[in-house]
Amino acid sequence: MIQIQLYGADWCPDCRRAKSYLDENNIDYQFIDVDLDKEATAKVEAINNGKRIIPTIIINGKSYTNPDNAKLASVLGINEGYRIVVYGADWCPDCRKSKAFFDDNGINYQYIYIEENDWAVPIVTKLNNGKRKIPTIIINDDIVLVEPENEELRQALKIDETKEEKVYDTIIIGGGAAGLTTSIYAQRDRFSTLILEKKTIGGNAFLTEKIENYPGFTSISGPDLMDKMEEQAKTYGADIKTGEDVIDIRKTDDVFVIKTNTKEYYGKSVVLSTGSTYRLLEIPGEQELIGSGVHFCATCDGAFYRDKDIIVIGGGNSALEEGIFLAGFCKSVSIISRDEAFTASETYIEKLASINNINTYMNKTSLEFVANDSGGFKGVKVEDNVTKETKVLEADGAFIFIGLIPNTEKFDGFVELNDKGFITTTGLAETSVPGVFAAGDCREGAIAQVAAATGEGVLASYGIRQYFK
Repeated sequence: MIQIQLYGADWCPDCRRAKSYLDENNIDYQFIDVDLDKEATAKVEAINNGKRIIPTIIINGKSYTNPDNAKLASVLGINEGYRIVVYGADWCPDCRKSKAFFDDNGINYQYIYIEENDWAVPIVTKLNNGKRKIPTIIINDDIVLVEPENEELRQALKIDETKEEKVYDTIIIGGGAAGLTTSIYAQRDRFSTLILEKKTIGGNAFLTEKIENYPGFTSISGPDLMDKMEEQAKTYGADIKTGEDVIDIRKTDDVFVIKTNTKEYYGKSVVLSTGSTYRLLEIPGEQELIGSGVHFCATCDGAFYRDKDIIVIGGGNSALEEGIFLAGFCKSVSIISRDEAFTASETYIEKLASINNINTYMNKTSLEFVANDSGGFKGVKVEDNVTKETKVLEADGAFIFIGLIPNTEKFDGFVELNDKGFITTTGLAETSVPGVFAAGDCREGAIAQVAAATGEGVLASYGIRQYFK
């Protein structure tokens, strides 16, 4: 299906230039001669506020009036020697990470939002053997990368690794609420900061559909709040790099050397704000079906289950909050809890009672994720904790919300951890290593709330200030 319409005329030099550029880059388009088509003329005038300006080019429903070749290259993903098309969605963290990588490296890419372009969904599904995985990135029509890490993109595009020579006052590992707040306060103290984030800026808060307990906002989406924090950090001068997975940290003289999957960075102090990850059930079928029926983020993957039946596993605040969110557009939501009563706050329990398309299965243990004959998701096998009877609850997909694990395994041996893997701190968020601080969900005693994480970021920034004194 041709998704580009070029409205123009044969006598128009800019139209000929645009057509030539598209032809040279082997891009299919439909040419509509406004001199021969009165409806086309009217459409061009409507787009351009009554003016008949050509070429007017429509790409995936968006119009561009007399774009130069640089603009065409930007929106169509044309680069020297290759073209890039990204199929994704605005709510997808991995899509944002890949787009940030291209932006940081000055690479053009065509972004196709699959929720606004129904024709793109079958393409993504076909490329992923029936699974709807994003981002799906196509390079020159022959290289297909699915949910790639930045290093895969770097290798595919043959981007040379460069060594970062700048020495920052502080390097913040983790770009969630704690890390962003630390950067904002440190930059205001005139300390240069670099944020290194493995995935996308915002951490777990970015994956939360609605936040109702952050001061100043009766209700705000996680992505919106994190975008505001990121914008503020950048405004004060923070450097932010996503897709940077820290492999090793060492100290040489008075400088910390941080090695990532792509290069080395240098800082006079370090803040560990790596947050936490979702806990697995570790039952049969889980690993095989992750991303293909089993999920951990309603904001990321919930839209794939519009008007479908889904299962939520868990009984705490996250399980009920995300279950209520999913019930807003799913056909039905079945919540499975291994306890006799929910451990969530009364606010969520009260909301639950008023929603008709949520069913609850209490005092049930999830034993296995069951696949159908084609290997796709079929349901969850559960056991009644009292009667020991088992049955399979069938659905189109399942979401697991049973707690978090601190992302600190790479710091074991570098800083002191407690028996559960959380970073131990004293005073102003100080770790066992002078010049290294910890903030957010990875720190012992932290409260897994956005407001608390921002407060810890402030505490860490004061620790940095004191350390430099």
